[in-house]
Amino acid sequence: MYYYKISIIGSLLEPLTYQSEENISLYSQVTVLLNNKEKKGVVVEETTQPDFKTLEILELTTQYYSKKQYELANFIAGYYICSLGEAFALMLPFQNDVDQDNSFEAKESQIVLSEKQNQALSFLQKNRVALLFGDTGSGKTEIYMKYFESIIEQKKRVIFLMPEISLTPQMSKRLEEHFGKQFIMWHSKLTPKQKKEALEKVYYGRAKIIAGARSSLFLPIKDLGLIVVDEEHDDSYKSSSRPRYNARDLAVYMGKLYDIPVVLGSATPSLNSYVKYPYIRLKGGHFSAKREFVYEAREESLTPLIFHYLKSTIQQEKQAIVFLPTRANFKYLVCKDCGATYKCPYCSVGMSIHHKANAIKCHYCNYMQMIPKQCAECGSEHLSSSRIGTAEALKEIEEEMQDVKVEQFDRDTITTANKLKKALKRFNDREVDILVGTQMLSKGHDYHDVELAVILGVDNMLSIADYRAREKALSSLIQVAGRSGRASDAKVLVQTFNEEFIKAYIENYEDFLEYEKIFREGLYPPYKKLCRVLFADKNGLKAQEKMREMEECLKKFVTIEVVGAKKCAVEKVANKYRFEILLRSDKATDLIKAVKSCKNSMAEIDMDPIDFA
Repeated sequence: MYYYKISIIGSLLEPLTYQSEENISLYSQVTVLLNNKEKKGVVVEETTQPDFKTLEILELTTQYYSKKQYELANFIAGYYICSLGEAFALMLPFQNDVDQDNSFEAKESQIVLSEKQNQALSFLQKNRVALLFGDTGSGKTEIYMKYFESIIEQKKRVIFLMPEISLTPQMSKRLEEHFGKQFIMWHSKLTPKQKKEALEKVYYGRAKIIAGARSSLFLPIKDLGLIVVDEEHDDSYKSSSRPRYNARDLAVYMGKLYDIPVVLGSATPSLNSYVKYPYIRLKGGHFSAKREFVYEAREESLTPLIFHYLKSTIQQEKQAIVFLPTRANFKYLVCKDCGATYKCPYCSVGMSIHHKANAIKCHYCNYMQMIPKQCAECGSEHLSSSRIGTAEALKEIEEEMQDVKVEQFDRDTITTANKLKKALKRFNDREVDILVGTQMLSKGHDYHDVELAVILGVDNMLSIADYRAREKALSSLIQVAGRSGRASDAKVLVQTFNEEFIKAYIENYEDFLEYEKIFREGLYPPYKKLCRVLFADKNGLKAQEKMREMEECLKKFVTIEVVGAKKCAVEKVANKYRFEILLRSDKATDLIKAVKSCKNSMAEIDMDPIDFA
């Protein structure tokens, strides 16, 4: 009889011991019984017969995990403080009895790089981890593709990571046209049929270039030769649920694990990457057009000045984009007479107005109710929202400019890849004059004829309680501004009371990063490591008690600093009261050691947090 430690996939439990009459290879996927239910598990260790009764392994499946996948799962479990089973749940296993297609189609390249681009490519190839700091339109994609070609020539494969919001039909088309059937896309918006077909190509080795969202890192890819993380600064690389990993950071770890190069790319790189990794600066773009920046010191609203520029742009038969900030700045319903706000009954946040659905909605637990006609507190009918939203902006523009075709471009309207494809086609075919949207506007889309970019809500972004507020606000501004002026000179109208700060850095992001280094040193990443510990329970006193219990334990560790222990900024979500501890240290290992020693059953660990709500 053989005895094995089995990690139950998705389970919080430590590996459990099972028996088998068969000799089973390590990292094989098996089926076992747990609490009278069949579960999939991974054989992680052969062990001796324990002094307790063990259950039989029910079945050896046709799938397995590689040793590298096991090592990666082990790292995730250790660093992000979750179970091995949760780490394995991220991964897709390899398939037994699959004949790999090792043929690589290396056709003659159609990509011609400039001297600067060739220098950048050479720099990336010489460094194991490197940052491509390239302005919007400077040709980062061409450099990536040229690099991909060299990897294919070595008979190896590539993972090309993009934020899910950036998985554009334009990028897909471009890669498919160049690499043909060797290219696949992988992300959550694929249909089950599309996922099955893509996975089959991965299993059989026919997919050489795998482009996709963060989950692409966990596909069963043999002969991996390169990982590229585009828009490396994007927050969507960080998972908001367990395990709370950051795909960018995991890509760098995988580079070491697989002994392969990793490229991080961005027009507005994170300070973390700028400080940590060697970088090459690629300035300017393929487009000779100039951008003129216009500033208006006003609160977030559509003003006569904005309408003047919008009308002028349309009269010249050009297009415009109007950008509003996202999630941190929802517009809430407020009673003008008594000041009452409509809060979610289950979360301590205001509910956002969705005019199209005639509803107010909580963006934390998704609770919805009809937009009320009068205030529940005083009966007044004077209800208004202090901030403008995409639907409201669209309505205002349509009322002011009646012959103009305006379209909403955000996550409320663009819910599928097909809708995104059609919306972009309508805009580039000139069926739409003005796009009104959120962060989705800025993410890698090519707009051919945009001569005006209007940017609202900058000051709301700058005032968020987040040590990266300036970085995120300026990055968004630069990304949105970069969507204009592709074909001709453009104007960028920025509504803000912080003109001096924005003017200083909007065309000098490198100077901003140097300035930001001084502000962060000794306090925040990349110079310090942070860890956020969350506690949530329907009984607020119980959650607070668990927090205090862990706080007292953590204070015994001299190598870490307890920055604070308090209610979360959003105190209640989904009817649970929330508390948090924020920790700071010079080393991640010190944080991990302290947290593991003091962790209690309610503690939810977030290493390297980026969300402080």
